[in-house]
Amino acid sequence: MLIEQTFTMLQSLKLTGMAAALAEQRGLPDLARLPFEERLALLLEREHGTRQDRRLTRLLQLARFRHAACVEDVNFRTKRGLERGPFLQLAGGDWIRQRQTLLIVGPTGTGKTWLACALGQSACRQGHTVRYVRLPRLLSDELVLARADGSYGKPMQTMAKTDLLILDDWGLAPLGDRERRDLLELVEERAGWRATLVTSQLPIEHWHEMIGDATFGDAILDRLVHHAHRLTLTGGSLRRLAATPKSPTSHAVYLIRRPRAPN
Repeated sequence: MLIEQTFTMLQSLKLTGMAAALAEQRGLPDLARLPFEERLALLLEREHGTRQDRRLTRLLQLARFRHAACVEDVNFRTKRGLERGPFLQLAGGDWIRQRQTLLIVGPTGTGKTWLACALGQSACRQGHTVRYVRLPRLLSDELVLARADGSYGKPMQTMAKTDLLILDDWGLAPLGDRERRDLLELVEERAGWRATLVTSQLPIEHWHEMIGDATFGDAILDRLVHHAHRLTLTGGSLRRLAATPKSPTSHAVYLIRRPRAPN
């Protein structure tokens, strides 16, 4: 079979990684001396890697993270109650595979959203589907519009089936009746079936009053809070620390180089 026909067949079978590896092998005469089995293994390894990269790209796009954060860039030096060992254990993803809940709570600016996105990115790298949403926008805008145009079931079903759902900015404002019902429906669909990560600047002991109804509060928190993993951050805002020049020299650097987003 002519080599051009081989390339055409690989492309038609969507074996783009093997096609690229074969083209590279043709340009490396030393590889011709390898046994057929070894050359085939190299081709298959490239195809597997290509598919893994393509899947990761798709998972990251679907997640819609607010920050392009990763576990490797987490700052453990700043004193905010974040310990390397426990956090890296969370990044390992056992709690996601066991369909559990993680609550990240702390004052504004301590990096809750950034850390949530880092854990979400780690989950994508492990092959999990992830979706990031801001809870206030979800309840007050997205689900309202979905109900109005008759597509309410679609986003709810998508979030119910997602391996890890990140609910950011929990508790910014008290909930109304419709919002309570939507939240209970979402939590009910996921409890025990999928993993959920919640971030909030509101202490957990005040969540019940934020929900605003005793019956709904008990139902939601019973499914979400009990037996959940908790990560409590402390300290001041990292944004304020990053934006405060320490000396005239550091101020000059700040003017020409923007600080990294808080993590």
